Amino acid sequence: MTPAARVQTATEILDTILSGRAAEQALTGWARRSRFAGSKDRAAVRDLVFDALRSRRSLAALGGSETGRGLMLGLCRRDGTDPDTLFTGTGYGPVVLDDDERDTQNTPGSDAERLDIPDWLWPRFVDSLGDQAEAAALALQHRAPVHLRVNLRKGDRESAMAALAQDGITCTPHPASLSALNVLDGARKVRNSTAYQQGLIELQDAASQAVVDALPVRDGMRILDFCAGGGGKALAIAARAEVSVFAYDADPDRMQDLPARAERAGVEIVQITRAEAAAQAPFDIVLIDVPCSGSGAWRRAPEGKWRLTPEQLDDLLIVQASILDQAAPLVADDGVLAYATCSLLSDENSAQIDRFLGRHTGWQCLWQKSWSVTDGTDGFFAAHLTART
Repeated sequence: MTPAARVQTATEILDTILSGRAAEQALTGWARRSRFAGSKDRAAVRDLVFDALRSRRSLAALGGSETGRGLMLGLCRRDGTDPDTLFTGTGYGPVVLDDDERDTQNTPGSDAERLDIPDWLWPRFVDSLGDQAEAAALALQHRAPVHLRVNLRKGDRESAMAALAQDGITCTPHPASLSALNVLDGARKVRNSTAYQQGLIELQDAASQAVVDALPVRDGMRILDFCAGGGGKALAIAARAEVSVFAYDADPDRMQDLPARAERAGVEIVQITRAEAAAQAPFDIVLIDVPCSGSGAWRRAPEGKWRLTPEQLDDLLIVQASILDQAAPLVADDGVLAYATCSLLSDENSAQIDRFLGRHTGWQCLWQKSWSVTDGTDGFFAAHLTART
């Protein structure tokens, strides 16, 4: 595919997404229909689509319309690419710009438009992040780094970097965690690498790893990952010590790949139901990585930024509070209830903890910390709670 053909393809996929289809579904559907597109074409089109979604508002202003074509035109203008080199009307490229498109080029107006945050969310964003709000919003306009977690049961960072280098993948240590690597080159080769296939490394953001590092894990503990999802944190916990790790998720389908991942990693994760979790309580540590806005990971899933509504955020706050209340009785008297989100919003983070402590006067917060997207990781928050003894 020519660069122009890639732009036209991204335009059509974006129109599908803007009409309501999920980005991954739209991209997968196109790839299945387009067997002619090689791996480099698919990667280039994907990058164009996600670059446009991350900066949807500001690019729409620059391109004159919130359409796939407008976003692609805005992307050209933002990045200093002459649109006439791509909008040629030849081959499979986009048609030539008309007079209106040439004349329409608005400078993004408000801070929310310039920084690609929904208007309703911008005040909450500023309240949560203060003078770091603009820097965080700017970071969310760009691609996320690719981080790996070294499985410490099978090696260390040095041995993992050497193994990855054999497959053309260059990494450096990431300061957020002793098990974290930052991929500098070859990210798309990771899943086919020997290190990945043999369970030496897993894809996992460095802040997500740091959340696990902060847990007071010791040999002999029984630990429950109460909102396990795909099981990334459960796997990281199991790699740290000789512990019994249990995983539960309200949607068991999310854990369908966990047995194969655990086998590859050389660890054991016991999947249990909600009733089994209650029967086997108490646990020394209960980790709840609750459903959230995902605002700390909007670089990876930018459509979530535009689909979140005030009503949905309010519903999430209710769900988070409910999960905290459900998980608290599962914790041993001297144990830790570890709350985590991949959110930048204080309503989901410190304020949620304050509300929990207001409902449960026998509990106290031992520790809490935030990780910012400006620090080279996803945005995360974690807090450790325990019942007073």
